[in-house]
Amino acid sequence: MKNCLRYKSLLSFYSLSRGIKGFFVLLALLLFSCMKWDYKDEPTDYDVSTPGLFILCEGNFQYSNATLSFYDPKTNAVENEIFLKANGMKLGDVAQSMTIFRNTGWIAVNNSHVVFAIDIDTFKEKGRIENLTSPRYIHFVSDKKAYISQIWDNRIAIVDPETYSITGFITIPDMDLSTGSTEQMVQIGKYVYCNCWSYQNRILKIDTEIDEVVEQLTVGIQPNSLVADRYGRLWTITDGGYDGSPYGYEAPAIYCIDTETLSLNKKFSFSLGDTPSELQINGDGEFLYWINDDIWKMSIDSDHLPELPLIQSQSTKYYGLTIDPLNNEIYVADAIDYSQQGMIYRFSPEGLEIDSFYVGVTPGAFCWKLKE
Repeated sequence: MKNCLRYKSLLSFYSLSRGIKGFFVLLALLLFSCMKWDYKDEPTDYDVSTPGLFILCEGNFQYSNATLSFYDPKTNAVENEIFLKANGMKLGDVAQSMTIFRNTGWIAVNNSHVVFAIDIDTFKEKGRIENLTSPRYIHFVSDKKAYISQIWDNRIAIVDPETYSITGFITIPDMDLSTGSTEQMVQIGKYVYCNCWSYQNRILKIDTEIDEVVEQLTVGIQPNSLVADRYGRLWTITDGGYDGSPYGYEAPAIYCIDTETLSLNKKFSFSLGDTPSELQINGDGEFLYWINDDIWKMSIDSDHLPELPLIQSQSTKYYGLTIDPLNNEIYVADAIDYSQQGMIYRFSPEGLEIDSFYVGVTPGAFCWKLKE
């Protein structure tokens, strides 16, 4: 089966921070990326009803070697290549993120321009949303409406998850089409907040009743993550760009945002040259975690950045991070060299190693499968 879609990209010679998704080199031309899904004859039948952790591995840009793994924390058992095994076809090129909604897993595959819907117990495909520019994340507003953020596009796609169809777009004001970037989304009440990352510096406030951006907040250069705390405040972390960037270069920072007024509440600055990313929050919304070479932890009530890391990296390439929402255990993805199988490390809330296991190439995203 073939799915040939237009792939828009923009030339850039910079190297993105280790913790940031989409580290691959951006291209200068408008080109056609033709993804071929080759089926094999005998898919594997799974029936995994237990809770666990999905690990999404990007693979390498234009190698179509993205993979999906599943880990059971109770038994320490890991199964790799489950999408390929269950469906008899590869996942695609550069797997970006996964979200579970109503017992369906939604996987955004960036450079294949597709979002797959899979059964979270059998791992088999239920449907797919195609003809996307370069999908990053999917957020569900309701059973009948979801938003898909994109890079190299100044629009957020509006989709009907029941029919797997694009029904419209939210055009972002004052954003160039070729360098456009929308990223992670968090909903508070009827508003969805979205950080604009690559060559951007804004947090968007979207009214889900009218599907329009109604307000914007300027933060630092390239906010790459977005979470909400127990008080209903937003937190974002910026990477500050890179030396020589035409968009600018500055010290990264963590920002706390008041959603009632969409104004800055706190700012914590890093040193110029730091590369913070992967901002996460625990299940109770009390502690922030992020990657800056090492793994760092900070209370949302703190008035300063921590002086020492929770977990030292030991010269590894920490690339992805998640916190178990039930017990605060920490899972860290190590990309190693971005070409061999990556490693996942599991730590106690205190930072003591519990387990480690190999997954696919360039593990970068996690998705928790919890009991309903």
